[in-house]
Amino acid sequence: MSNIFLLIAFTSFIFALLLTRQSQDFSRKIIRNSLGLHDKKQSHLHFYFHDIVSGRNPTAVRVASAAITNTSSTYFGAIVMMDDPLTEGPEPSSKQVGRAQGIYASASLSELAFLMVLNYAFTEGEYNGSTLSILGRNPPLAAMREMPVLGGTGVFRFARGYAQAQTHSIDYNTGDAVVEYNVYVHH
Repeated sequence: MSNIFLLIAFTSFIFALLLTRQSQDFSRKIIRNSLGLHDKKQSHLHFYFHDIVSGRNPTAVRVASAAITNTSSTYFGAIVMMDDPLTEGPEPSSKQVGRAQGIYASASLSELAFLMVLNYAFTEGEYNGSTLSILGRNPPLAAMREMPVLGGTGVFRFARGYAQAQTHSIDYNTGDAVVEYNVYVHH
C-alpha cells in the first residue's frame, strides 16, 4: 500500500511540475537569413590613424602606469586612452572618416609592443554609424603589424578579418605618429 501511495505522490508531483513549468530556455535556433547573413561581403578599408600625444589637444593620453614604467626601455605598464582621428590621407587636414577609440598598453618587458583594444567608429559614407572592434598585439617598431578584427556593429555586424598597420610618419621629439591602416573584413 505504501508503494502505491509513493507512486501516486511521485506521479502527481511530476504532473504538477509539467503544468507549472516556466520556460528555462535562454537560447534558440535562428535562421541565418533573418540576420542578413545570406549576403556576406568582403571589404577593404584604407585610412590613416593620427595618434597625437603632444600639444594642447592630445588625442591619446597616459591614464595609468606601473612603478617601473618610467625606467623601463619598453615603457612596460603604461596604459594610454585614445580617441584618435581616422582620415582618408596622411595629412591632419585630410577628410576625417572616423575615430579610433580605446586603449593601448605597453605589454612587453623585452620590446616595445602594445596590447591594442579599440573600436574604429566610422562617421562617413556607407559605414557611418558602424564600428569594427580590434584586439591584438602591435609592436610599433615593426615594419608591418597585423591585428585581428573580432566583430563590429551596423553594417559590420558579425565581422571578422584583420587590420594591417604600417607607420607612415613619427615625430621622435613629440611622440606623435601617423599610421596607415589597411583593414580587410568579412561582414
